[in-house]
Amino acid sequence: MTEELVLQVGREALYLIVYLAAPLLLSALLVGLIVGVFQAATQIQEQTLSFIPKLGALVVALILMGPWLLQMLLNFTENLFIRIPGMIG
Repeated sequence: MTEELVLQVGREALYLIVYLAAPLLLSALLVGLIVGVFQAATQIQEQTLSFIPKLGALVVALILMGPWLLQMLLNFTENLFIRIPGMIG
């Protein structure tokens, strides 16, 4: 197992983490921005107001994107298991 192989697998894992986290983080960011604009427009400065909409957006995003995210994770894992014999020997 060479250094380049370890770095390649690590890079692929980091990219996968970004791809898995991006839909959830972007949905929370979008809802937070909308709630922030609403709070600024109405001058409601309640800090806990954005928590429930963000949580709801995360649940919806996870329901919608969950199968795709799980498929990406499974493909990475299967590919890694298939490549293990070639990595060792």
